[in-house]
Amino acid sequence: MRVPPKVTQAIAVALFGGATVLTLAVLVFVIVFVLGKGLPVVSLDFLLQSPREMGKAGGIFPTLVGTFLLPLVAVAIAFPLGVGTSVYLTEYTVESRMTGVIRFGTDCLAGIPSIIFGLFGYIFFVEILQMGWCILSGGLTLAIMVLPTIIRTSEEAIKAVPTSYREVSFSLGATRWETVLKVVLPTALPGIVTGVMLSIGRSIGETAAVIFTAGASLRLPDSLFDSVRTMAVHFYILAREGISIENAYGTAAILIIAVLLVNAVSYGLMNRFIARRTK
Repeated sequence: MRVPPKVTQAIAVALFGGATVLTLAVLVFVIVFVLGKGLPVVSLDFLLQSPREMGKAGGIFPTLVGTFLLPLVAVAIAFPLGVGTSVYLTEYTVESRMTGVIRFGTDCLAGIPSIIFGLFGYIFFVEILQMGWCILSGGLTLAIMVLPTIIRTSEEAIKAVPTSYREVSFSLGATRWETVLKVVLPTALPGIVTGVMLSIGRSIGETAAVIFTAGASLRLPDSLFDSVRTMAVHFYILAREGISIENAYGTAAILIIAVLLVNAVSYGLMNRFIARRTK
């Protein structure tokens, strides 16, 4: 018996709509639950004071600084490497076994658990290079971890640039580098920015790779060679050790707000840039 097309269409819409609603419901539940538990703890003193009694009292200001510095260092290192690799793969090479190996390696790197990155960073940066637990060790480790995301998103964004744009640039006498710099990259910028923001979001919420490399100091850092604690690590330690569940929820609430702000800003910048390009 053949099912009428209208019936299959209605079933497909119902299934896909239900999946969307379920996904949004889970997201809203997690956000509302954490914010409901954490926001009553949040105050100006909580944001601006340093932790006392191992985090049982006081605020989270040093962890806010650490949460800002580590992704900044990571993206500053990974961004030029990732975009440069994407440009090389899309603009300066042809499809070959070598490019396939590079992409396969990038995909494998993206699938490695963060705890493995943390162990690698601890052994290589902290022990072998004797950098110790510091912001630079954590930033380098996070840079390696987010590098595949930047490479793949940048590569897809560059591939989406129409070939006609390049042909017009070449016909006007531009070199390949001039075409890449003035035509391809500006057009692909929204996709590249999206990859960078996704990397920042992952770096902000990372725990395992950070606690092995950046340490867990509750003092304000003076340089890149000082240990620092991020909000994710602070939340983990407070909850695991049972030091203060209330402060743990407060830290988690600020962490969720930070991630939401990063995503909102990234989408706003991307839409604004697209609107300017289409005018």
